[in-house]
Amino acid sequence: MNSNNKISKIAGTLIILGIISGILSIVSAVESDNFLNEVYPNKNRVLTGGIFQFLLVPIYIGFSLVLYPVLKKYNKTLSIGFVGFRMMAGVFQLFGIILLPIFILLSEKFLAQNNTDIILYETIGEMLKLFRDLTNHLGVILATGLGNLLLYYILFKGKLIPVWLSIWGIIGNALIMMASFLLLFELIEVVSTEYGIISIPLVLQEVVLAIWLIAKGLKLSTTQIVYK
Repeated sequence: MNSNNKISKIAGTLIILGIISGILSIVSAVESDNFLNEVYPNKNRVLTGGIFQFLLVPIYIGFSLVLYPVLKKYNKTLSIGFVGFRMMAGVFQLFGIILLPIFILLSEKFLAQNNTDIILYETIGEMLKLFRDLTNHLGVILATGLGNLLLYYILFKGKLIPVWLSIWGIIGNALIMMASFLLLFELIEVVSTEYGIISIPLVLQEVVLAIWLIAKGLKLSTTQIVYK
């Protein structure tokens, strides 16, 4: 197995691991409007979700670092941007993970509070949830999406994967970035049919891309390499 085939297979495997970890990282109790009542009773599930959220950080950053040696041969500037956005998304992800134990503590205190303190806990809870939404559903998604747009532009220009697969990736990431703004303005919810439908094109594309990378690999062409 040559180095390029090895890189492709590792990248494809990381995509699959990312999808699995992403599904297992969903914590519906934290996303719920009634999170103050639901988080503490489901604290084990919240912490388990946090573990899988943490695993996403090395998986996503590792994916960009694995591909960088190949991508930089086609466009070094955009390749650095791709890695940079992935690292930025990792930082946002870590902020969201750090907040989970605070959610658990706040929920515990809320359930044990007397009626005179209810407004205080609700106010703190809403502020905490807003900050997490900004980091997870805006920061992480936008940073990852912008990085992926750079990735698929390089793949498209270099014809490293089929053109249709690159275009599919661009469209899928554009849709999920749009969904992050819909979440921000509370037009849809994370755990909802609408968000699931918007996410389907990107999830399917990533599955196909992972299979393609493992089975076919990147199609490298020395005649198209441009150093920038």
